[in-house]
Amino acid sequence: MGTVLLVALAAVVATVVITGLVRAGRREAQAEKTRLAEEAQRQARRSLEAVWVMDDREFEEYVAQLCRRDGCTDVKRVGGSGDLGADVIGCLPDGRKIVIQCKRYAKHRTVGSRDIQTFNGTARAEHGADVPVFVASCVFTKPARAFAARQHLTLIDINLLGFWNNGTALTSFLDLDIARSGTNRKLRPDHD
Repeated sequence: MGTVLLVALAAVVATVVITGLVRAGRREAQAEKTRLAEEAQRQARRSLEAVWVMDDREFEEYVAQLCRRDGCTDVKRVGGSGDLGADVIGCLPDGRKIVIQCKRYAKHRTVGSRDIQTFNGTARAEHGADVPVFVASCVFTKPARAFAARQHLTLIDINLLGFWNNGTALTSFLDLDIARSGTNRKLRPDHD
């Protein structure tokens, strides 16, 4: 009887120890996953230093080049005065028309709801967009994200732009829940 009790006690102790180790391993794996995601975001941002020194035309052409790289066709940079909110127009690989508004702002700025509302008013009605996309070299405010989510607009902020720049396909961003993804916290300016 004593041997059975000793074996049962050893099994309970082993179960408790193994469970503790598994939980610790899961916590460590989750912490590492979080750390790697944060590092990927920092790396993507660092790779975009050149974006913040581009002028508006260069930024629009840069976005057009990313579209072409991802298989978009008939891509044209059409930005300029009187563009009615369209800086890049083309077709996605599946044939849908994409209209992109580009804002190359300093990293510490934000794009607000008013800019998104203006773009929403022209993207589909004026330009016939199947997929309206707003690309910015900064972040979007929380109200801008909420409005875009309600209107089914795709927002690509500096964080997503970093991933796009590093090879993530444009189509990966089209179905994101923009109200919940990203951040609306401003980045620090380069100068104090």
